Amino acid sequence: MSKVALGPMTLIYPTPALLIGANIKGKANFMTAAWCGVVNSVPPMVSVSLQHHRHTLLGIKENNTFSVNIPSVDMVKETDYCGMVSGAKTDKAADCKFNISYGKLKTAPMIDGCPASLECKVVQILNLGSHEMVIGQVEESYVSESALTGGVPDVDKMKPFLWVMGAGGEYRQFGKKIGGGFSTGKQLKTYNNP
Repeated sequence: MSKVALGPMTLIYPTPALLIGANIKGKANFMTAAWCGVVNSVPPMVSVSLQHHRHTLLGIKENNTFSVNIPSVDMVKETDYCGMVSGAKTDKAADCKFNISYGKLKTAPMIDGCPASLECKVVQILNLGSHEMVIGQVEESYVSESALTGGVPDVDKMKPFLWVMGAGGEYRQFGKKIGGGFSTGKQLKTYNNP
């Protein structure tokens, strides 16, 4: 199989469609972000990369807190809207009719309608060029009871969705299971683990 060189690109597919929350001068604001991920397990930390001019970034720097809200597929319109409109010009929480709550950090607004929300305190902000990567320590995780199975988050019940870059970009649902973790690969080699 031959490959074509396209130049430096961020071709990591897919990326999550998330709503990042921050208080700005006491007012809750949310923006859509896809350049996010897990960066540490103990203590649990996540990263969100935001362009310098993003209104939400002002609130993150103001309070050193933020939330990561995982919307379900039935929130695709609201998620897209929060990525198209600036919170400096409108109250996106009101426009989307979000019910908002706060946890122990008091300044990281969370969307009650999202099946899961992570409440984070800023650990570090790195200026990387076009974006600033905010690394946050997860102080608490909140998951709707309806999105749990046996007390554990259930991705099928949460129904998160993905952002796929490309011409115009698009949102996509998760696909079907194709294998089990830490088991499917055993078909290639015999492991002698205790």
